[in-house]
Amino acid sequence: MMISLPACKQAQSLLNFPGGLNMDQFIPRRQKDKVVIVVGATGTGKSRLSIDLATRFNAEIVNSDKMQVYKGLNIVTNKVTEEECRGIPHHLLGTIDPDVDFTCDDFVHHASLAVESIMRKGRLPIIAGGSNSYIKALVNDDIEFQSKYECCFLWVDVSMAILHSFVSKRVDKMAEAGLVDEAREFSDIEANYTIGIKRAIGVPEMDEYFRNESIVDDDTRARLLKEAIDKIKENTCKLACRQHQNILRLQNQLKWNMHRLDVTEAFLKRGVEADEAWERVVAGPSTGIVGCFLHDHDINLVSAITAASVIGTTNATAVAAATH
Repeated sequence: MMISLPACKQAQSLLNFPGGLNMDQFIPRRQKDKVVIVVGATGTGKSRLSIDLATRFNAEIVNSDKMQVYKGLNIVTNKVTEEECRGIPHHLLGTIDPDVDFTCDDFVHHASLAVESIMRKGRLPIIAGGSNSYIKALVNDDIEFQSKYECCFLWVDVSMAILHSFVSKRVDKMAEAGLVDEAREFSDIEANYTIGIKRAIGVPEMDEYFRNESIVDDDTRARLLKEAIDKIKENTCKLACRQHQNILRLQNQLKWNMHRLDVTEAFLKRGVEADEAWERVVAGPSTGIVGCFLHDHDINLVSAITAASVIGTTNATAVAAATH
């Protein structure tokens, strides 16, 4: 099912008459355009959910991951593949020079342009990524963005113990897919891993291995490689914990109304059962939530959809209730 985003932009003027009569109270407020934002720790499925939603709504995706904005290191930064994108246009994904220090201000500028471009096509912008400082800079700190857009936050969350196990296995798969050779291209003889894409987890951790692989015996080489891979796993798990805490802090401090989706069940299953669980506890409820958001339905209906999905109500029923 494809749900179109209505393009509602009404011009508004403020007319103040002498004697205290303020005509503003008689003029409808300009309806803000709507943006969906998908947050979550690394490895929780933000990209998968954003693409799922984009196939169900007339949407395009704006990447908000600090490392994925750069060209290169597709394996190391775990960029979605062309096949995984399923034809959905992605913005700010692998477009920035790898040696540039891409700041929060840069992200606000480029993301705002991307959102405006998507809106001009009558489509729904979905911003997805794990860099919460980018999201905060755009949504909370940029007054112009606040004045134009209303946001719906979807928080993809997984039990931390389960997530740590998952990201550890994911690093092993990345190593099998070519992580080492890819990281070697960005190794730095001066060991400066503070700017650009070289900061990505998976590059600095390999430094000692790259410096010694050609001058040590096979056993030492294997040990150094294992230590580097283990360090990548450790730092990825630490990143997931920091991102989780940052989301909690943003929710508490900024009072963002985040719709939390517990993905743990889907992570515990395999094959078809995992896909069915993903649809029931993540994709289905999210579709209902976004449908309510776009059609200005009561927030209680959103809660009912989420609760219904957990106890097994079909996605089709939830979506129908949300969007009609």
